[in-house]
Amino acid sequence: MPKRSKLGRFLDKHGYNQTKFSKMTGVNRTTIVRIYTDSSYIPSGTTIRKIMKTLKLLDPSLKSEDFFDV
Repeated sequence: MPKRSKLGRFLDKHGYNQTKFSKMTGVNRTTIVRIYTDSSYIPSGTTIRKIMKTLKLLDPSLKSEDFFDV
């Protein structure tokens, strides 16, 4: 199993690969790869908003603090 961040583990569990999630969020695939694998990486506020908007479609109770140390 490759190294994953909290978000990467969550998305793997729900069957979302990096390419699919990148298309869903509108976030560059390179950024998504970094978010999936680097648990210390904190993306910009705009990127976090795009990701959380998409994640809330899966589970409205999710918060950015569940995945990012902001």
